[in-house]
Amino acid sequence: MTTFMGCIADDFTGASDLAGLLARAGVRVSLRIGVPTGPPQDTAAFEVIALKIRTAPVADAIAQARAALVWLQDAGARRFFWKYCSTFDSTAQGNIGPVAEALMDDLGAAQTIYCPAFPENGRSIYMGNLFVGQVPLHESPMKDHPLTPMRDANLMRLLRPQVTRPVGLADRLTVAAGPQTLAARLDALAAEGTPHVVVDAVADADLYVIAQACADHPLMTGGSAVAMPLPHLWQKAGLLPADALSPNRFDVAPRAIVLSGSCSAMTNAQVAAFRDSVPSLRLDPLTLVQTGAQPALDWLAAQPHDATPLIYATADPDAVRAVQDSLGSARAGALVEDVLAQIARAAFASGVRRFVLAGGETSGAITQALGVDQFDIGPEIAPGVPWCFARTGQGAVAMALKSGNFGAETFFADALAKLEAA
Repeated sequence: MTTFMGCIADDFTGASDLAGLLARAGVRVSLRIGVPTGPPQDTAAFEVIALKIRTAPVADAIAQARAALVWLQDAGARRFFWKYCSTFDSTAQGNIGPVAEALMDDLGAAQTIYCPAFPENGRSIYMGNLFVGQVPLHESPMKDHPLTPMRDANLMRLLRPQVTRPVGLADRLTVAAGPQTLAARLDALAAEGTPHVVVDAVADADLYVIAQACADHPLMTGGSAVAMPLPHLWQKAGLLPADALSPNRFDVAPRAIVLSGSCSAMTNAQVAAFRDSVPSLRLDPLTLVQTGAQPALDWLAAQPHDATPLIYATADPDAVRAVQDSLGSARAGALVEDVLAQIARAAFASGVRRFVLAGGETSGAITQALGVDQFDIGPEIAPGVPWCFARTGQGAVAMALKSGNFGAETFFADALAKLEAA
C-alpha cells in the first residue's frame, strides 16, 4: 500500500501514542522502531517512525529525523507530522525546534504549526501557555523531570531559542472563530515572515478546527491529539486508498510482565496501585552499580509461570535526585535502561510475550533489546496508549508503550485486562 502520511516521533511511547490515536479511525497504522534499513515494504496508509532522539545531541537528532523523512518519502508519503510530547519536553537547545526547521527545509515548507495540546489527557494551550490540568507546565510535576525539567509554560519563549526564524501565535480566539479564520491568521503570519506558529487548543473541538485549517500543509508538528482528526478528514475528502481500512490482528501467548523505568508522578501512583497484587521487585540504581542485573534475573527466574511480575525503578523526585547526585543523570538512566533490557530479554526467553512498559527511555531500550522493528497498532488501553503487536521468529509479541504521565492509576491492570478481552 502507498503511504499517505508519514510521521516521525522523538521517542517510542510518543510514537505509539500517535499511532493509537490515528488508528481510532479504523485505518491500519504501522509503527517502525528506528529508521528502517531497507526499502519500504508492507507499508500502511499511515506510517510512524519511532526515534530515540528527545535528548540526543541536536545534530544527531536532526540527522536521524532527516533519514526517517527520506524513507517516508520513498514510501510515497505526501503529508508529514513531527511528533513530540504533549508537555513539550525539550532542552534549551532543542530538539523540537531544530528538527522542525530541518524538516521544513527538506520539504520546502514555508510554515508549520506547534500544538502539543491533548485535552483528553489534561494538556491545553491558552495564549501560548501550556497547562497540565489546571496548572502551568512549570508548576506541574514536569518541573522535576530528570532529563527535561520544564521551567517555563510559554511555548513561544521555549521555542524561540531553538529556531533561527520568527515565532508567532494563533490564539484561542482565532481558533474558536473556525478553520477559515485560523487559515487566514496563518497566511497573514506567513506573509509577515513568521514560519513557526504556536496554536492554542483547550478542547477537542479546537483540534478539529486546527486539523481542518492545516490538513493540506506539508508538515504539521505537535502532540498526537492534533493529528487525530486527520484520517477522518482525508477519508471524507476521498484522499485515502480504498484498502487503508485493514488493521491486522494477532494471537499472543498469555504470559506477561510489567517493567517500569519512568519516575513521573502518575507512574509512581500506578506502581503503588499494582505492586501489592503481584510479585514485585524495585531496582535501586545505587545497588545496581554494585550487583548488576543478576540478582533481578535470579528473582525473575524464581517467579511462578502463571504470575505477572512487576519490576520497577520508579521512584519519587527526592530519591531520583539522590541517585543523580551520586551517579549523574546520564549514567543512572543508562544503567536502569540496560538492566531492564536484560530483564526483558530473559523474560522473552522464558516465554513471556505480553510486555507492559512505562517510560519512553525504558520502552525504547526494551523494544530495541528484543529486536522488534515494526508494530501494528491494536486496541487502545487509555487515551494515547494502545497495544502494539509485532511478529517474531518465536511468535507474536504484544507491547504497551506507556508515556510516564499517561493512563489512570489502574493502568497496569487495565492494560492486561484489555488485551485479554481483545
